[in-house]
Amino acid sequence: MTVGTTVTPDIASWPPLDEDKQALGQRLLDWAADGDGPRLCLVRGAEGSGKSGLLAWLLAGTVGRPGLTVHATVPSEGLTTESFAWELGRQLGYGPLSPARLLDQVGADERPLLLLVPDLHRAGAGPSDLPAAAPETLVAELLEPLLAIPHLRTAVEVGRSGLLTADDAEVIDLVEGGGSGGGEGNRQVSYADLVAEVPRTADGRHDWSQASDAVRRRILDVALRTDDGAAVRGLLADPGFLVHGSAAALTAVLADERIPVPGRLREVWRRAAPELTAYHPDSAERAALLHSAAVDTDPELTEYLRPLAQRHWWSAVWARTDLSVTALAPVPGGERRLLVSDPTGRLRTYDVESGASVGASNGAASSFVHPTSVRPRSVAPRDARSALLFDRSDALLPLVTEDDPTTAFALGRIAEHHGSAALAAEESQVTALGSGGARNPYAVVGDRGGTVHVWSLGEYQDVPRSSRVHEQPVTAVTCVDTADGLTLTFSAGADGSVRLWEISAEPMPVPVQQRRSRATALAAADTPAGPVLAVAWSDGELHLWHVFSGRMRVLPWPHGCDALALTPEGLLVVGDAGGLYGVRLRLDVLWEE
Repeated sequence: MTVGTTVTPDIASWPPLDEDKQALGQRLLDWAADGDGPRLCLVRGAEGSGKSGLLAWLLAGTVGRPGLTVHATVPSEGLTTESFAWELGRQLGYGPLSPARLLDQVGADERPLLLLVPDLHRAGAGPSDLPAAAPETLVAELLEPLLAIPHLRTAVEVGRSGLLTADDAEVIDLVEGGGSGGGEGNRQVSYADLVAEVPRTADGRHDWSQASDAVRRRILDVALRTDDGAAVRGLLADPGFLVHGSAAALTAVLADERIPVPGRLREVWRRAAPELTAYHPDSAERAALLHSAAVDTDPELTEYLRPLAQRHWWSAVWARTDLSVTALAPVPGGERRLLVSDPTGRLRTYDVESGASVGASNGAASSFVHPTSVRPRSVAPRDARSALLFDRSDALLPLVTEDDPTTAFALGRIAEHHGSAALAAEESQVTALGSGGARNPYAVVGDRGGTVHVWSLGEYQDVPRSSRVHEQPVTAVTCVDTADGLTLTFSAGADGSVRLWEISAEPMPVPVQQRRSRATALAAADTPAGPVLAVAWSDGELHLWHVFSGRMRVLPWPHGCDALALTPEGLLVVGDAGGLYGVRLRLDVLWEE
């Protein structure tokens, strides 16, 4: 859809619609297609009149059709301002964002956006005496600011609520229906009624995995409504309910500091909530998410969730939430260590399998050939005693922690080569550094002009292997050598592309992946299942690629991701300002659908 252009879809080619709704459907379709008309369409009517069905009909008709695109559909029942913002951000391709950041992103988005918002009149969650429980809060804090953005058009289902003014809006009134409702949303039930429907395990515990979706979705709200504090506390203390209950309702309840919770649940849930509130029908995946947030924070919850989390194709095995990470890379040579930098520039080594510290590369006991003011953005280790650093001043710097003039000369040559090139031409300025190679360690350098350069760290090279892989600056690089002798280099560009270059040939003509977001970190390893590439994106997504087959899995990581490392055994290490995390990938089932 283009603002200023009117598209006239043929309703006869749309999905079937009841005869008594066809005139209303045509009005909704005309509004959606008219980029010059009102930017707000209100869909009003009584319970059971078909309001949600009309919006679903519009959405279904746009799938796969050129000329009319619904960019996001956010059913609002049970959502608060925050959980609505997370879901809308995900659907628009930004990732889960706070309301303020979402408004900034939508305002800067160059697309003319079309949104559908079913069930706005049912929005709200949490204790009834707090603003988050009322749909008016969502309207005032987020919907009205969104509606003020000129390139955004929205169709909103409001029931009979009068939540949004009809001034300057297209209004579609559905008068059919029972009027007073009678559906599930209006039938008053007690907490005792709902909990009686939950099956029990052999030892008498509630088996939430076997409870109906309706019970799992409603029971916490009913416990709040009946002011049953013991019931609310019991639900929050039940890890099974945390895995299977309504994530949106749990998020709203745990935001109320007045409600006591076991252990450090509030902190754990807050960390995982932006991802937990996405659609995760697999209970093992939801357990893996919650477990990854609990590791190194809430030991009791961690241990309870571990067996279920380990059934999933990924699960956290360790965490260091006491660290802040700006760069990391595996140390070559079979020592199974990681070289990690923090924001102060301190470099330390950690055990890959446990995350335990195994000594410092920096500090009083070590010597350096570079200023201690260096703040690495990325690192490319040659071994446990030397590495190439990419500093926040956009310079490459050698690090040698003991008297080794040969290594110092080789690493210094790489830094000198790129420093001289950057002085001669702006497009040669270094923008990314990565590493790789199990048998022969490599440093991979990307520059502003889109060229990727590969240096051997195991033997001296006067000049690198180089190829212009991107049309825009390189944002991340890595490489892997395979069992059959190939050296695969992966690079990400500022245009959202990830590309593959086998260094003995030309780069592949088409990207491995192309997205609206930017790749922020890459890691690769040759595993028993074949070469695997991990890609972290600016919208928070973490993708795993089976390189030779092209199969991809999305890992719904609940933390940030500024740096990545991957071992041949399938241990993925993720670092960000909030910590360092080890994640075990089950390579035997990773690529199963």
